[in-house]
Amino acid sequence: MAAGGAVMSVVADNYFDGVGTFLTTSSNWWGPDGLVHYLRDHVIYTAIIVVVAALIALPAGLVVGHTGRGIVLVAGLANGLRAVPTFGLLVLVYVWLSPKIPINRHDVLFLPRGAVRAFVPVVLVLMLLAIPPILTNTYAGIQAVDPQTRDAARGMGMRGGQVLRMVELPIALPLIMSGLRSATLQVIATVTIAPFLPLLGGLGRPIADGAESAGGNPPMIGAAILVAALALSADGVLNLVQRLIVSPGVSGRFRSQPGVTTAPTVEAQLTVA
Repeated sequence: MAAGGAVMSVVADNYFDGVGTFLTTSSNWWGPDGLVHYLRDHVIYTAIIVVVAALIALPAGLVVGHTGRGIVLVAGLANGLRAVPTFGLLVLVYVWLSPKIPINRHDVLFLPRGAVRAFVPVVLVLMLLAIPPILTNTYAGIQAVDPQTRDAARGMGMRGGQVLRMVELPIALPLIMSGLRSATLQVIATVTIAPFLPLLGGLGRPIADGAESAGGNPPMIGAAILVAALALSADGVLNLVQRLIVSPGVSGRFRSQPGVTTAPTVEAQLTVA
C-alpha cells in the first residue's frame, strides 16, 4: 500500500509539474492566445447562453406556475433535456446547421470571421442545458406561494397579472435565483467544449489544444483551475445579487428573535410584495 501510494504521488507530481510556472508567466496571460482573452470569451459565451435561456424559461415558468397548466409536460420536458448528451448533440447540430448559416466576411463583435457558424450551435445546445433548472425552479417557486396569500391579494382587488407580479414573483425570487445560479454554473463548466468546434475560444481552448499536444498538461490544468475559479466567482456574484433583490421579509435575513423561525403572516407577505 505504501509503495502504491508513493507511485501515485510521483504520478501526481509529474502531472502537475509546470502548472505553477505556467500560471505565473505573464506571457501566458496576455495577447490573442492569452488566458485573459480566453477568460473574456468564456464569460461572454456564458452570459449570452444564460440570458437567452432565461428569456425563454422565466416567462414559461411564471405562466405554468401561475396557471397550474402544463406542469406534467414542462416537468417531463425539463427532465428530458437534462438527459441530453451535450457534446454529441453539439456535434450533430453543428454538422446539420452550420452549412445553412451564411459565412460572415467580417468579425462579429467578439467573434472572428467565420465563427458564427460554430457559435450558433453552441448557444442552441447549451441553452437546452440551462433551461431546465431555471424553468423548474421558477414554476416550483410560484406554486410554493401560500394559497392564502393569493386569496388575500385577490380580496384586495388585485387581478391575475398583479398577483403574479406583486405577490408571487417577489416571494418566489429566492428559488428562481437558485435555478439561475445552477444554470450559470452548469454553463460555465460545459462551455469548455465550445473550442472543440472551429474558431471558438474560451477557457476550453487551452484544454483542447493541450489534449492534442505532448506536454500540454500545464495549460490544461491551468485553464481548468480558472474555470473552477470563474464558477465560484459567478456563484458569489449571483448570491450577492440575490441578497440585494430579495426582500428581507421573504429571505428571513432580519428577524426580531435570532434563531427563531416564524412563518410570515399573509398581511406581512403582501406588504413585502
